[in-house]
Amino acid sequence: MTLLPDFIHRTFGLTAAERGRALSSASPQHDGERFRNAAPRPAEGLGKTLRIAWNMLFNKPRDTAPAGAIPVDALTRDQLDAAPDRSLYRLGHSTMLLKLRGQFWLTDPVFAERASPFRHLGPKRFHAPPIALADLPPLRGVILSHDHYDHLDRDTVLALAATTGVFLTPLGVGDRLIEWGIDSKKIRQLDWWQSVDVDGLTFTATPAQHFSGRSLFDGNSTLWASWVIVDHDLRVFFSGDTGYFDGFRAIGERLGPFDVTLIETGAYDPHWPYVHMQPEETVQAHVDLRGRRLVPIHNGTFDLAMHRWQEPFERVTSLAAARGIAISTPRMGERLDLVEPHRGDKWWRRVAEAADVPAAPTMRSRWCASRRAEQTGA
Repeated sequence: MTLLPDFIHRTFGLTAAERGRALSSASPQHDGERFRNAAPRPAEGLGKTLRIAWNMLFNKPRDTAPAGAIPVDALTRDQLDAAPDRSLYRLGHSTMLLKLRGQFWLTDPVFAERASPFRHLGPKRFHAPPIALADLPPLRGVILSHDHYDHLDRDTVLALAATTGVFLTPLGVGDRLIEWGIDSKKIRQLDWWQSVDVDGLTFTATPAQHFSGRSLFDGNSTLWASWVIVDHDLRVFFSGDTGYFDGFRAIGERLGPFDVTLIETGAYDPHWPYVHMQPEETVQAHVDLRGRRLVPIHNGTFDLAMHRWQEPFERVTSLAAARGIAISTPRMGERLDLVEPHRGDKWWRRVAEAADVPAAPTMRSRWCASRRAEQTGA
């Protein structure tokens, strides 16, 4: 095959689609053409899809992005090296850095400026990562939930490849990494309910209700998953992206209860309930999982929906309080103890309140006010 056709195959996702079909006999989640959810996704016409795209592009309401600066606790390599085991740091969106047994694990790493296939188009970050990509310590592993751009950034994983021991992925996602040049010996691809042990930790790929794809022609060619992380008596759940479904109860019954649940709460909309949860569903998922402490993620970094940027925090904290559920909302870069997580503060309110403070008057505005006063005799 010539270079040009091969490049086109990769760019448009045709290679991924072909590899996905090759997995059909190996996974009950594959129907011979594409991966699928346990419950079929409701049919959506082209008209609805176009209306959603139109609204996202041209009818965005105000305040889907913060007007002020997001508070970020800057991190250094020395701080991370000195941190105790069972520490967690939220670096943004669904990128979580965990320190377990003296080694570091990173979920869904995205350090890019935009969650997009384009460098200068698409949702832009609200804040810089708390630590630069080059300053991260060597990683024992990277955990990927699926291949969407706000969860899998090509440049980020390529930069991490040399200092990362293992990449844990759902089926097919690892093939993307291999195609990008990452050593296949470092990659472990799992189907739902499959587990792998690494240095005394157990990682299980668990069901999620979502979809996948990075181009027009590779939709659902790779699998999506949530993850369960077990460190002896510590159990952590990482949702990746998912709508609400019966799988949470099954995961809770088989692998719970969980000390900490990291569950998506953001980028939701009434028009796509099947693939992202409303905050009420996030709280119910935590209950189904038999979680002790809820940490809402998938928010505060990218403008990916029609809701106000701070709405997920407000709604989920209010709902959790009403049901007596312990919740933690750490700042970006703030350490969270996975054994005894602190509550966190309502930092998003300070951002919103600061944005509402009138700007200090400029010299020109003072002059204009003075002239109006003279003219009106005030």
